[in-house]
Amino acid sequence: MFTLLTHCAKLFCFLVIALCALSAPLAHAESVLKVTVKGTSEALASNIQAHLGKTPENDVQRRAFLFNVEDNVTNALQSMGYYHAEVNTQIDNSQQPWQLTLDINPGDPVTIKWVDILFSGEMLEDEAFDSWLDTLTVKPGDRLNHGIYNTIKTQLITLALARGYFDGKFTLSEININRDDKTAKLNLHFDSGERYLFGDVTFEGHELNDNILEALVPFDDGAHYATTPLSALNRNLLDTGYFASIRVLPQVDNLQNQQVPIRVALASKPSHSIEVGLGVDIGNSSESGVDPRVKVTWRTPQINRYGHFQDTTAEWSPDRPKLLTTYTIPLSHPLDDQLKIRVGLLRDKYGVTQVYDEDNLTYSNTGQLEATKYQLAVIRQTRTGGNWLIGYSVEAVREFYNQSDVDYDPVLYLFGWGISRTQRGDNSLDPKSGFRQTYSIEYANPNLGSTIELTRLQAKWKWIDTFFDKHRFVTRLDLGANIVSEQDFDFVPPSLRYFAGGDQSIRGYSYQELGPYIDYINNDGIPARQVVGGRYLAVASAEYQYYVTPTWRVGTFVDAGNAFDRGQFEPVVSVGGGIHWISPIGPIKLDLGVGLKETETVARSWRLHLTMGADL
Repeated sequence: MFTLLTHCAKLFCFLVIALCALSAPLAHAESVLKVTVKGTSEALASNIQAHLGKTPENDVQRRAFLFNVEDNVTNALQSMGYYHAEVNTQIDNSQQPWQLTLDINPGDPVTIKWVDILFSGEMLEDEAFDSWLDTLTVKPGDRLNHGIYNTIKTQLITLALARGYFDGKFTLSEININRDDKTAKLNLHFDSGERYLFGDVTFEGHELNDNILEALVPFDDGAHYATTPLSALNRNLLDTGYFASIRVLPQVDNLQNQQVPIRVALASKPSHSIEVGLGVDIGNSSESGVDPRVKVTWRTPQINRYGHFQDTTAEWSPDRPKLLTTYTIPLSHPLDDQLKIRVGLLRDKYGVTQVYDEDNLTYSNTGQLEATKYQLAVIRQTRTGGNWLIGYSVEAVREFYNQSDVDYDPVLYLFGWGISRTQRGDNSLDPKSGFRQTYSIEYANPNLGSTIELTRLQAKWKWIDTFFDKHRFVTRLDLGANIVSEQDFDFVPPSLRYFAGGDQSIRGYSYQELGPYIDYINNDGIPARQVVGGRYLAVASAEYQYYVTPTWRVGTFVDAGNAFDRGQFEPVVSVGGGIHWISPIGPIKLDLGVGLKETETVARSWRLHLTMGADL
């Protein structure tokens, strides 16, 4: 009887509204009804508006909208625990658009009396569900919210499927509401059944030996199924650089013997790829004017079925051409154990060379210390379970340079060991957080064919963190030391000495123009001096960045330090700022640095640096 009367009342309201609509003037299609909600919180009003849906745009839609107002408002109130609300509906059709006013007294909400979550099946031995329970915040005394209840159910089902409980189901799922005492009891009973296991992994669309791909699978056949190892498999395949497309597909429609077969569909990258990078420094330091840089990288992602690959980098800037080729051979693991053969020809310029001008009683710039380097290196690189990258290397270096009008061409055979680790808060090209640390030692000895004995030590740290979504901090510290006798220092190639300056060092100064200098008389009998680099390096930087939009940020920084010798530390400081665009290919930065100190060889300077690339 009650149901029949309710439908009759709705029909009567509908007829009244229809008659009112016929007698009212036609309204503009874009706005025929304005809805106002009074007497509720902002959250409750938003929920009511969401249940009401889009406001009508014509008379037919308005009639349907008004016919369903009562049910929609009731559902909105009850979904947030208000079962005793009073709703007063008023319609004003004397103006256009019509005015619908909902004056609501929510009343006291229904609160949760108890929460009953019960598990059964093999999930009882799975710690992932204990961890999930620890994240739940719903508790007795909270206001009933159907949305939160449904979210809990969805989370539980999602977790069960992600952990391999494909037969899981709710044996009890209900909310018992006592309208008299305004309380509710939440009951969720879930039976997971048996947990499925990983089945066979098959790879399609590749030309590699099977053992190369099998080594990338981070789980054993018969291990408990979970989506996290599948994500790790996808990441391993991506990190190899072999593939343009990767799809890891669990065959949940083909479950057999409690096992889930895994099909991996692959598409190889093109045989060759070319990447081009650009950069420029503009300023008034010892190397005035514009210093453009062009970098071209040629990659062959897969040379043969054994997974060999190579990348060749050609870099050009005025008087600084570089050519470097690295050939990589996977050993026991394509990512965690590699042999690299590296061949390079590099020409570079360091510091500044000056001669004394007797007329002006000052030193004027005449050039820089120039060097040409030939190198051949063999590197064994392994990765540990803790993501530490360990390298063992043997490198042959011969370098030609002229220092103080004396020609040098030392030969060094460097035996090296290095360890590094990079931790990233995310895998984007612009990580919000991360930490990179690098340590290395190299040693050369005349008994092993080198011109001199040299021990070279380096340590580098870089830290990134973001606070309150928009405030990003980047700090770095670079330390270095060359242990070499006084008489042998001139035979240390410039590429192995320490200099400071440049966009990765002390901004505001030109690339590698800072460091200790020596005085000498040149071949023309004129007093001269030359920055020749130092035994030691200490450079630190702190930068604050603010995201104006998700893809644009501004920054300000302080760089300090220098290259130095014993008892000659002369710290140099630069300050500046810039604007960065987070492009689809990585951050592009335009930074202006201003040097605050004038040294014996470099006046106070400024440099404009345009760079591209991720911070980690």
